[in-house]
Amino acid sequence: MKILITGGVGFIGSNLALTLQRDNDITVVDNLLGGNTENLTGFRGNLVIDDITSMNLFQFKDMDVVFHQASITDTTFSDGKKMVEVNLGGFKKVLDFVLKERAILVYASSAGVYGNGPCPMREDQKLSPQNAYARSKSLMDEEAMRHKDEIKIVGLRYFNVYGPRERYKKKAASMIYQLAQQMKANKNPRIFKYGEQSRDFIYVKDVVDATIRAVKAKESGIVNVGTGVAITFNRIIEILNEVLGTSFKPEYFDNPYSFYQNETRADTRRVKELLGFEARYSIEEGIRDYRSTIKSGK
Repeated sequence: MKILITGGVGFIGSNLALTLQRDNDITVVDNLLGGNTENLTGFRGNLVIDDITSMNLFQFKDMDVVFHQASITDTTFSDGKKMVEVNLGGFKKVLDFVLKERAILVYASSAGVYGNGPCPMREDQKLSPQNAYARSKSLMDEEAMRHKDEIKIVGLRYFNVYGPRERYKKKAASMIYQLAQQMKANKNPRIFKYGEQSRDFIYVKDVVDATIRAVKAKESGIVNVGTGVAITFNRIIEILNEVLGTSFKPEYFDNPYSFYQNETRADTRRVKELLGFEARYSIEEGIRDYRSTIKSGK
């Protein structure tokens, strides 16, 4: 297949590109604002350094599938207008392209659209995006579903993804990465009081599997990509201590944010039905697999 990956130098995009290149003709487009070409070490496809919000996507011919991963992913980014311009504006350009090319579109949405909604979070529950990033993703979902009967479009509401090649996300990298780096620096890991907030952490290898499966989805739709299990930050620190051979205690501090998701947990029934996907890595298995990368800081 001929495949275009936007944001393919970033965290999920680079893992996706390196996996898919074995059997496909891959073109990656990225503006390098949220990634680094080191993420694509060993990539044999075509890399185009450009910005999808301003470039001509129609230069790419005969694409079978577009994986749209490009966006501002910093949840603390406060300029709502800019967030929508980039995330929704870029998505509309990609959408125009796939509609004309009759290509399959698989795009990155986010569990952030649920806000502090009830768990397990279902695709059909009322959305409550609480920051600019989450609002931009909910707008993308709305736009996508307007065209769901014209071509195959699958939106993936990724939950809390962690794993290799996330370090260039910097402060937007997973809490697993952030806590591990503090511990590597011989510091007690810092978390909000009292560490019982929980997240549905999903390993990037599972995320890549789900993303690839979306190409053969039974129909257009939006699905959660999570494990269905919520893990507390206290437990994450315990697992990191076990894996790294350390014994750090958490350092608790007050949460400075007026909005904060106390729990995320995916209802996974729809993704099993539509994609035949179920996460293979438990949190313990995922962090163990991530161990060598954590130690190298990559």
